[in-house]
Amino acid sequence: MMWKEQWKWLAGLAGVFALCYWMPVGTARFDHAVLEALELTKWYAREHVLLCLIPALFIAGAIGVFVSQGAVMRYLGPKAKKVTAYAAASVSGSILAVCSCTILPLFAGIYKRGAGLGPAAAFLYSGPAINIMAIVLTARILGLELGIARAAGAIAMSIAIGVCMHWLFRKEELAKAAAADEPESDDGRPLWQNVLYFGSMAAILVFANWGKPEGSDSVWAAIWNIKWYLTSASALLLGVMLVRYFGMPLWQVVITAIPVAFLALLLPAYPLPAFTAGFLGIGFFTSTSKKPELRNWFETSWDFTKKILPLLLFGVLIAGLLLGRVGQEGLIPSEYVEWAVGGNSLAANFFASFAGAFMYFATLTEVPILEGLIGAGMGKGPALALLLAGPALSLPSMLVINQVIGFRKTAAFVGLVVVFSTVAGYLYGSF
Repeated sequence: MMWKEQWKWLAGLAGVFALCYWMPVGTARFDHAVLEALELTKWYAREHVLLCLIPALFIAGAIGVFVSQGAVMRYLGPKAKKVTAYAAASVSGSILAVCSCTILPLFAGIYKRGAGLGPAAAFLYSGPAINIMAIVLTARILGLELGIARAAGAIAMSIAIGVCMHWLFRKEELAKAAAADEPESDDGRPLWQNVLYFGSMAAILVFANWGKPEGSDSVWAAIWNIKWYLTSASALLLGVMLVRYFGMPLWQVVITAIPVAFLALLLPAYPLPAFTAGFLGIGFFTSTSKKPELRNWFETSWDFTKKILPLLLFGVLIAGLLLGRVGQEGLIPSEYVEWAVGGNSLAANFFASFAGAFMYFATLTEVPILEGLIGAGMGKGPALALLLAGPALSLPSMLVINQVIGFRKTAAFVGLVVVFSTVAGYLYGSF
C-alpha cells in the first residue's frame, strides 16, 4: 500500500467518520439548526429557483449561443479598453438587481465567452452589490448617510476588485489576450435585435422578482403593483422575437402561451404556476427544435443548470445549518454575532465582512437584518462592511465561483471583497 498516495482518502474518511460519530443529534441547538437548514433550502427552492435562477440560466445559455465571442472580446475582453470594460461590467451588472446566486450563471456565461477576469469580477460583484432598490431602501430605513455610503462604496469596490483581480492574475490574462488575437466575427444579426432579445429576458428576471417596498406612494410601489403585467409584456416581446428573428414556429409559441394564460386567469393570486408553465414550454420546444441555434440555447442552459444548481442548493443547506434564517438561529448563536460587531474596531469590521460573505442574503433582506443588528448594538462601520460584503457573496455562490474560475481566483475574489469591505467600514465608522 502506497500511503503517500492514499493519505488524503484516509484523512477524509477519518474526518467524515469522526463527524458522524460525535454528531450532537438530540441536542436542542443541533436539531433546530438541521430544521433551519431544511427550512432555508425549502424557502430558496420556492422563492428563488423558479423566479430567479431559471431565467438567469436561460440568459446565460443565450449568452453562450447568441452573443458572438467577438462582441464579448470587444467590450469585456482582456484587450478591451479598460474604461469601457469596467464601465460596461459595472453598469450591466447593476441594472439586474439580483442576489449573489442569481448573478452566477450570467457571470459564467460572459467569462466562458472570453471576458477578461477583471471586468468579469466587476460584473460579478456589481450585480448584487449595486442594487438600486436596495440602496434606496437602505437610505430610507437605515438613514440617508448609510445609503449614500453604501452606493459610493459598492461602485468604487466593483471597479477596484476588478482591477485587483486583473493585476493578481495578469500573467494568465496576458496569455489569454495573446490567444484571443482573432476572435470569431459577429453574426449577421443586427445589434438592436440582440439588445431587444436580452433586454426582454432581463426584464422578465427583474420584474418577476420585484420586491414589495414599504409605503404605497413611491415609483417602486407603482411598479410592484403592475409587476406581472410588465413581466407578461416582456414575455410577449420575447415570443415575438423568437418567431421573427430566431425561426421558432408560431404554433410552438402559441401552444406555450395557452397554458400560461389559462393558469394566470385561473389562479390570479398565484402567478408561479403560469410563470413555470412558460419556461417549461420554451424549454421543451427549444430542446427539440430543428433550428441549431435554439437547440444549442437549451443545451447550453441545461449544462449550466447541471453545474450550478446542485452546488447552490448544497451551499444554502450548509448556510442554513450554520447561521439559520432571518430571526432564527443555526449552530452559531446570534448573540456571538451581535457581540462581535459592536463598536468600530478593525476586528469588528472584519468580522462583519467575513460573516456577511458567508451568509446568504436574498435581494433586499439585508436591510431588515441590519436594522435588527443595529438595534442590538452593531456599529455603523460594521453595518456598512456587512452591506458591502453580504449581498455580493455567500457560501453557495463561493462553491459555484470555484467551479467557474478555480480555487485560487475564488479565494482572491472573496479575500478582496472582505478586505475592501473591512477598510470601507472602518473608514466610514471613523469619520
